[in-house]
Amino acid sequence: MDITRSTAADLAASIAAGEVSSVEVTRAHLDRIGAVDDKVHAFLSVDEDGALAQAAAVDARIAAGEQVGPLAGVPLALKDVLTQRGVPTTAGSRILEGWRPPYDATVTRRLLEAGVVILGKTNMDEFAMGSSTENSAYGPTYNPWDLSRVPGGSGGGSAAALAAFEAPLAIGTDTGGSIRQPAAFTGTVGVKPTYGGVSRYGQIALASSLDQPGPCARTVLDTALLHEVIGGHDPKDQTSLAAPVPAVVEAARHGDVKGLRIGVVRELGGEGYAPEAEANFHATVERLASLGAEVVEVSCPNFEYALAAYYLILPSEASSNLARFDAMRYGLRVGDDGTRSTEQVMALSREAGFGAEVKRRIIIGTYALSAGYRDAYYGSAQKVRTLVQQDFTAAFAKADVLVSPTTPTAAFGIGERLDDPMAMYLNDLCTIPTNLAGNSAASFPSGLTSDGLPLGFHVMAPHLADDRLYLVGAALERSLQDSWGGPLLDRVADLTAPATTATEVAR
Repeated sequence: MDITRSTAADLAASIAAGEVSSVEVTRAHLDRIGAVDDKVHAFLSVDEDGALAQAAAVDARIAAGEQVGPLAGVPLALKDVLTQRGVPTTAGSRILEGWRPPYDATVTRRLLEAGVVILGKTNMDEFAMGSSTENSAYGPTYNPWDLSRVPGGSGGGSAAALAAFEAPLAIGTDTGGSIRQPAAFTGTVGVKPTYGGVSRYGQIALASSLDQPGPCARTVLDTALLHEVIGGHDPKDQTSLAAPVPAVVEAARHGDVKGLRIGVVRELGGEGYAPEAEANFHATVERLASLGAEVVEVSCPNFEYALAAYYLILPSEASSNLARFDAMRYGLRVGDDGTRSTEQVMALSREAGFGAEVKRRIIIGTYALSAGYRDAYYGSAQKVRTLVQQDFTAAFAKADVLVSPTTPTAAFGIGERLDDPMAMYLNDLCTIPTNLAGNSAASFPSGLTSDGLPLGFHVMAPHLADDRLYLVGAALERSLQDSWGGPLLDRVADLTAPATTATEVAR
């Protein structure tokens, strides 16, 4: 049994049966992190002692004859935007350097109660502002498929940890595509649940009306099992839905698309999309049709304006949320030498603690909310948001799910778009509409480019119909693995081999 390449479902079954201990499984993944993370930089911190203690506790419960959950004893990588009591939590920012939260996020608590072992916290764009994990104050994460390329963002650390076999499970958060875009770039599975379907309590807020934690893994079933663990109503989150978790695990095991109406969104393609990405998308749609799905074309004309609306709504909410980081209560404090006023210390600390992209969005958001401009900018963006929601309603009257490429291109090079914010923002063309509308969406691996880089297939479902995502994903996964002769991730290069590229040698 190759522990680090096994699925979470298989590992959990072996642990429960006593064939392998959780401590052994956890130790294998910690050793893998030690062997390859200097190249990948998926983790910001690794809690070795805590992880082994959690694993030992699971083993003790099993030895005592206790029934454990379906993922008990399986390791996981946690995005560093979710709090974990006593563990450094930075949101990828210097402004929170050294902060150890006194409480667990609800997602964290549910993981620990389910016996999932948290290995550590993963790298991310600062405060989840970015599409490449290059905006982290602690350095970029590198794509395990090609270390000269980005793993996507903002949750590139979680996706890269999966693709590098450092963890079989991960948690991300998705504000405009931060789970799905990294999944596409790394050949992994990433799901954005219905807004309110997974609690945001303990997630360091970027844009409160858009943020959504969600599950990430290497297989559709593993992702569904994780979704079931973290989902469900939470009274600590006022936006949490008082509804049961959709039957995602059953859907992942079933995976039948016969008779399912799949809507191809006319507006999510064409100019700006790489020819290989479009060709792969259309081939994937044809594959689903061959499995019995009914394919229809739908139009969502207001999706054209979603990107512009999003980049007014998000900065506006970020400007408000990030005002709390004032250097007075926790985190970085600069210039407090007794000669400066409180306001001067705040200004110096925020100048030193926030990166360029965060400052850019705070400025945009503050301007959009300022007197005389709020209605013209933020108010107009909210009207567009309503139109996007109406487009979804109309489209879902004709189709059970909607589909598109996850991203217009495969992973781009490190540094390639860092100085061009607009080019970076365009990565999220396909993913942003679902955040504006609040419905569920996912990215599933669908193939490789001629350069050997992964491509993702994007599936969108109505509110609280998250199970439909898993129906499509499971059917696609089985069909493609039959064609590929195994999982796509079997083709990732050996990261323990000596450096072979100039980029690797330079690092």
